[in-house]
Amino acid sequence: MFKKILIANRGEIALRIIRACHELGIETVAVYSSADELSLHVRFADEAVCIGPPPGSESYMNIPSILSAAELTNSDAIHPGYGFLAENPEFAQICTDNDFVFIGPPAETILSMGEKATAKKSMNEAGVPVIPGSTGVISSVGEAQKIASEIGFPVMLKASAGGGGRGMRIVKETDQLERAFVTASSEAQSAFNNGDLYLEKYVEKSRHIEIQILADRHGNVIHFGERECSIQRRHQKLIEESPSPIIDEELRQKIGSAAVQGAASIGYVGLGTVEFLFDSKSKEFYFMEMNTRIQVEHPVTEMVMGKDLVKMQIRLAVGEEIPSYLAQQKLRGHAMECRINAEDPSNDFIPSPAKVEEFYAPGGNGVRMDSHVYAGYEISPHYDSLIGKLIVHSEDRNTTINRMQRALEETIIEGPKTTIPFHQAIMRNSDFQAGNFHTGFLETFVYEE
Repeated sequence: MFKKILIANRGEIALRIIRACHELGIETVAVYSSADELSLHVRFADEAVCIGPPPGSESYMNIPSILSAAELTNSDAIHPGYGFLAENPEFAQICTDNDFVFIGPPAETILSMGEKATAKKSMNEAGVPVIPGSTGVISSVGEAQKIASEIGFPVMLKASAGGGGRGMRIVKETDQLERAFVTASSEAQSAFNNGDLYLEKYVEKSRHIEIQILADRHGNVIHFGERECSIQRRHQKLIEESPSPIIDEELRQKIGSAAVQGAASIGYVGLGTVEFLFDSKSKEFYFMEMNTRIQVEHPVTEMVMGKDLVKMQIRLAVGEEIPSYLAQQKLRGHAMECRINAEDPSNDFIPSPAKVEEFYAPGGNGVRMDSHVYAGYEISPHYDSLIGKLIVHSEDRNTTINRMQRALEETIIEGPKTTIPFHQAIMRNSDFQAGNFHTGFLETFVYEE
């Protein structure tokens, strides 16, 4: 087992990793920007090193500073969390070259799955269903027009090197394609320094289903069921749950087996998530992308599986083998997560960085709050607006929704505007309660406080 792990991240995920490490008897090193000096991950780590000024590009994405901190503290391994450098193949390779274990898959795997067009091609070759579209990057508007005419509109243009909704455009008819191509490519170039796009069929009223997979160095790959991630705003997930209200056991095994098959085909090692688009009408599913890191929404899987995924991720990085019994483990009950952000839902979700004057996390049976926030904490405008993740678990979906409503009511965050009222409105919605929604649900959702 590792003796000391440096966490190359901040906020709630850094604190989450620290907790897992301490329970495993591993010492931790926090890195922080000057804006995060009073953050809880700095307080609860065994050691802390300031690596730069507030901008992420000068601190949490500053590879030389992070490596220097790891050398200074004699760390054995580096955990990247999610975001920042978590899916940066250069960082993974530099860690390995400098004799630090990168807690994640090898750099070449991150690179191949990070290029969405390459990932899609790899999965297609492995026999995993993929969305009809281009087999790789499209070089021109003319090529896009040709492919779109073959598979039929609507189609979606996507940034090959990115995610998070940037560099994506839905095109419903041919005369919209040229403008969408130029705009998406420009946005992708700005966000990811890569303007390459690929094109695929747009499945209307689809569901976003993802499968949590685990793979060890001994060739074993298993899955831990699905997460339903269809409640999204501008392609950013807001609410996740497990299991999905539309996936039965037979389909779970089918889509789970496809995810395992795809991961095994590329020699994957570590924790990962294979994301699928699910057509509710045809019951067909299609590979979208693979995330080579811990996911923001991993707690819902932890709750229904009764396992600590971060601990398992660390054990896989050490080289431990997956216990055989885990492949037979079944989901228990239902779990749901609400991402609580410092944003004003009544004003187009404008960020609301401010000092937290009062903070109270809800409690009770089956309630969990993953957050780095406390009364007096200053939410910085330099980073993501995530305040915390409220996760609840119960025996079935209806009870879980009721428990989430109660937990949201109990949550007190004074100072910044938050998305709590928005989550409460969704919980009250009859279509959501019935499981009748898709990725475009919020486009027609009427928010009333």
